[in-house]
Amino acid sequence: MGKITIPDILKRKTEGKNISMLTAYDHLFARIVDEASIDIVLVGDSLGTVVQGHATTIPVTMDEMIYHTRMVSRGVTHALVVGDMPFLSYQISVEEGIRNAGRFLKEGGAAAVKMEGGANVIDKVKAMISSGIPVMGHVGLLPQSVHQMGGYKVQGKDEVSAERIFNDALMLEDAGVFALVMEGIPEGLAKKITGTLAIPTIGIGAGSHCDGQVLVLYDLLGLLPQPMPKFVKQYAPLRDQCIEAIKRFKEDVEHGRFPGKEESYH
Repeated sequence: MGKITIPDILKRKTEGKNISMLTAYDHLFARIVDEASIDIVLVGDSLGTVVQGHATTIPVTMDEMIYHTRMVSRGVTHALVVGDMPFLSYQISVEEGIRNAGRFLKEGGAAAVKMEGGANVIDKVKAMISSGIPVMGHVGLLPQSVHQMGGYKVQGKDEVSAERIFNDALMLEDAGVFALVMEGIPEGLAKKITGTLAIPTIGIGAGSHCDGQVLVLYDLLGLLPQPMPKFVKQYAPLRDQCIEAIKRFKEDVEHGRFPGKEESYH
């Protein structure tokens, strides 16, 4: 199985083949995801909430993102690796945006970057692409703008905001992004955008009419304790299984059953 490239992802749209994308934050899970033949591995700034324990993604730094992207890239031989541009890594200036995006490719081993926003970041998107850095767009619910949006709420439910998201999608395609993540928007709006754009759309909480789907790996595996958003499907209850395994270890240690003869050197 060869390495997936950006032209491969673009071709999926014309061929009508759905795209699978998952997050990964370290070498171990990157290898597991890659061995499962996932198309795109996103080193998401969601690591701020699921790995670092923050309430939002906002505290995540560029150096932390590069650190995690480097680990993931070493574990992937098949999937396309995309690095997530963290808060304030591209908003300040075009020059700083290019420099930070370039670090994902140069230091992190990623093939592309993802960045949130529409009309407000078009100048940065164009500059990055002109510099040879592939960009994946992201519209709808923008986690880095959680305070501005008043929380993690579905976006585009009224006519005005729906039109803004639709226009952002058009502008991002025109700027040259190779794919577009649509997060937390009504299914009808996602269907309209997907049917209009020539580039693939990848949904998370955007319904079934997108060209692909993405989930946070820890949500999919049931590793997180908090209630899951409506759009998450848990494919395994690993948190409960991990706790049970650790409890059995504790009991074996307390009762002198571990280590036994099989775990001892003779």
